[in-house]
Amino acid sequence: MGGGGQATGGHASRSDSARDGGRTTSGPASPPKRTYGGVSADERRAQRRAALLDAALEIIGTQGIAKLTVSGLCAQAGLNERYYYESFDGRDAVLAALIDRIAQEMAGAIIGALQTAAADTRAKAHAAISAGIHLLTDDPRKAHVALVAGMATPELRARTNQKVRIFARLVAAEGIDFYDITDPNPDPAIDFRATYLVGGLVQTLTAWLQDDLPLTRDELVDHTTDVFVLLGEDLARRLT
Repeated sequence: MGGGGQATGGHASRSDSARDGGRTTSGPASPPKRTYGGVSADERRAQRRAALLDAALEIIGTQGIAKLTVSGLCAQAGLNERYYYESFDGRDAVLAALIDRIAQEMAGAIIGALQTAAADTRAKAHAAISAGIHLLTDDPRKAHVALVAGMATPELRARTNQKVRIFARLVAAEGIDFYDITDPNPDPAIDFRATYLVGGLVQTLTAWLQDDLPLTRDELVDHTTDVFVLLGEDLARRLT
C-alpha cells in the first residue's frame, strides 16, 4: 500500500532509526488491554458472549428459532447490537455455539455420573443415561435447542450429527475400558453399537418429548438402560 516516506524492502529509514535511539522497529506497539473493575477486556467479551447465548436459549427454547433476530437477541441480553457482531457472524453461528455449550454441559454431567456410579454395568449405564436425559429435560429449552433447532439447517444438522458421533465415541471408550478390552484395534462392532445406541436415544428422546411415547421420565431412563446393557453385555461376551 503505497509508501509515504517508508523505505523499500521492509527496512526503516535512517531518520526513523535515529528517532528510535538507533533501534529499528517493526511497527507500533500494541496498546495495553484495559481492565475495568478488575475484569479484563477478554473476560468482558466472554461475559457478553455468554449473555447472548443465554438470551438465545431463552428465545429459541420458549418462542422458537424463527424469533431469533439480532435485535431481539440483543434486547433479551441487554446489549448493544454491535456486541453481537463481536462474537457471531450470523444466526447459525449463534445456534452452533449454543449446541456446543449444551453438549459440553452434557458431557460434564455424564462423565461426573460415571465417576461416582457403582462399578457394575447397569449402575454405570443408568447413571450416564439419567444424567444426560435429566440435563436436557430439567430445562426443556435445552432439549428444544439440541433436538429441534439443531436440525433446522443442513449446517446445523451436520453439527448435531457430529455431537452424536462424539457421544458415541464416549460410549465406546467407556465400554472398552469397563470390559477391559485390550485389543489395540478394537472391533468395529463396538463403534457401530455405540453409534446405534446414541442415535437411537436421540430419536427416542425426541419422540418422548413430543408425547409420542407414553412413558414417565424414570421409565424412559430404565428402558434405555435395559437396551444399553443388553447390547453392551452381548458384545462383551462375543469379544472377550
